[in-house]
Amino acid sequence: MAEKVRIFHAVDVHGSEIVWRKWLSVPKVHKADILLLCGDLTGKLVVPVIEEKPGHYKTKIYGRWVKAKGEEGRKKLVDKISSIGFYAHVCDPQEYEYLMNNPKEVNKLFQQYMRERLERWLDMIYEKLPENVKVVVMPGNDDSFEIDEIIKKHEDRVIYPLNKAVKLCFDYEMLSFDWVNPTPWNTPREAPEEELWDKLQKLADYVSVDWNRVILNFHCPPFGTKLDLAPKLDKNLKPQVFLGSVIYEHVGCKSVRKFIEEHQPMLGLHGHIHESYAADRIGKTLVINPGSEYSEGILRGFIIDLTKDGVEKWWKIEG
Repeated sequence: MAEKVRIFHAVDVHGSEIVWRKWLSVPKVHKADILLLCGDLTGKLVVPVIEEKPGHYKTKIYGRWVKAKGEEGRKKLVDKISSIGFYAHVCDPQEYEYLMNNPKEVNKLFQQYMRERLERWLDMIYEKLPENVKVVVMPGNDDSFEIDEIIKKHEDRVIYPLNKAVKLCFDYEMLSFDWVNPTPWNTPREAPEEELWDKLQKLADYVSVDWNRVILNFHCPPFGTKLDLAPKLDKNLKPQVFLGSVIYEHVGCKSVRKFIEEHQPMLGLHGHIHESYAADRIGKTLVINPGSEYSEGILRGFIIDLTKDGVEKWWKIEG
């Protein structure tokens, strides 16, 4: 093994086609040996592209109607929707009205497009990345449980890291965790703190090295750090403002913080809170959160250089 191994950690891509493609380019551009995308892989919405009459299309993006003509115009609309993480569905006005009145059919479309995009993304790993680049992909709290099986189908090339300790490099082991404490959004993988603590205790049993040789790949950041500051929301889920400034509060996981305080692993890789692009320390443990600007097509991440003695250096990148 080389004297130094370079990790690139990113998270919260939320279906953005352009961010995924940028992530795949990291080993070539930044010479990363291990590529991680750890949580919230899938998009949030199906966006209809309505063909009002032959060759004339319109769609609503962020509350504004956008129109286009011809196949080239339609393709640009679909590409724009994909780049911000949504799933485009081309339809005529009649189908649009039907879908507006049948949310179960919209959900079926969503699940179909979600599966198709993730399958295609994972296939791109075989095409785009050298075999010597180690790839780790895992779900986050926003992802439905069916995507786990999609990732596992690609385990000949992609590491699905949950429910085990992964031998990452040197003698370092990585523990991964997809669950978060309760959010206002009622996402698939969230639970009360007591339940999360029980899950973490069981996860600790997989470790077979000293804790100072352990890397935590936990989607949720620890509570009370620079990594978990998010806008405080009112009862309508709108950010609260005081004297013209948004009010922020800590929203991370107290169980994750307790786990780090008790075990003092070498490194904590986190995400989930898009606004908290930061690094911090809990005792001896370096914890980082790349944040996310997926809807702007921006890839954010941390590069971490590891040697057999620990973290040599680390820095943030975005682009």
